[in-house]
Amino acid sequence: MRVGMFLNYAGGFREVADEVEELGRAGVDLVAVPEAYSFDAVSQLGFLAARTTRMTLMSGILQLYTRTPTLTAMTAAGLDYVSGGRFELGIGASGPQVIEGFHGLAYDAPLGRTREIVDICRMTWRREPVVHQGRHYRIPLPEGEGTGLGKPLKLINHPVRERIPITIASLGAKSVEQTAAIADGWLPMFFHPERAGDVWGASLDAGRSRRAAELGPLDVFASPAVAITDRADVAAAAIAAVKPNLALYVGGMGARGKNFYNDLIASYGYADEAGTIQELYLAGRRDEAIAAVPDELVRAISLIGSPSEVGERIAAFAAAGVTTLTVTPLARNSEERVALMSGLRRLVD
Repeated sequence: MRVGMFLNYAGGFREVADEVEELGRAGVDLVAVPEAYSFDAVSQLGFLAARTTRMTLMSGILQLYTRTPTLTAMTAAGLDYVSGGRFELGIGASGPQVIEGFHGLAYDAPLGRTREIVDICRMTWRREPVVHQGRHYRIPLPEGEGTGLGKPLKLINHPVRERIPITIASLGAKSVEQTAAIADGWLPMFFHPERAGDVWGASLDAGRSRRAAELGPLDVFASPAVAITDRADVAAAAIAAVKPNLALYVGGMGARGKNFYNDLIASYGYADEAGTIQELYLAGRRDEAIAAVPDELVRAISLIGSPSEVGERIAAFAAAGVTTLTVTPLARNSEERVALMSGLRRLVD
């Protein structure tokens, strides 16, 4: 099982790069750089590529709507080049609040767009003339649109690899099925090892049945928070630290009836709790919404507790098919984060 870590996108590039070098020496295999409505992920990934030599670098995630498919392919090829073949392209739809609220683009057809982007990226990396006439992307523009001067072009540079790994962040049944069929990796949120099979098992099986042999096995990610401690009070504080983010996503990332994360937590068997959290959050009662997040849920989707307890949870994630743990360490400073990740590495091994 690979051990990875999500970087804090609110931090400074240089400070993070210094820490990433230490994390690599502590046994971290992969770092993922999110892209919400902060600094772009690409700048930080390029900076990290120059400061690291072994670690895999991953976008976690680049949003589907904010770059053309060919720019996504060019960016991935460039990052793979400057990192010496260490880049993994993580992509996903994000959500309407970010795409429409920050970028001013319509949040439409995420499933179809994802499929076309994957096809165009792989075509570009093979240095084929990019010709794609899909429902959502038409390259070159067809006759009668634009100036009429567009013609098929291929990437000038020779990529380090023509098959850069693509990981897709997906939650819905059809989206997960497509991910299992076409992607190298699958990145869900709030992965519950004991309930994941009930929620996604049929979709994963259906997608894998259509999966091309050359793709190899699907790399399944999970992204738990981690705190390894023998002290009950420290574990309780760690559980409390996870709740605000859960409440934000379950309660505030979307409207009533259109919140992917609320639907997911409800499907885990917490429908009443998810409904309560959403009502409180949307009413502006955020502290109450946070308090309504069940400890049991936090423990299930996290790695919090003594070394033996965390070891048992790692085994549960592995039994559920997880092959890469990309965690959020609950630590106060760089020294604590490095020590925590080193401890996690030992437990995984």
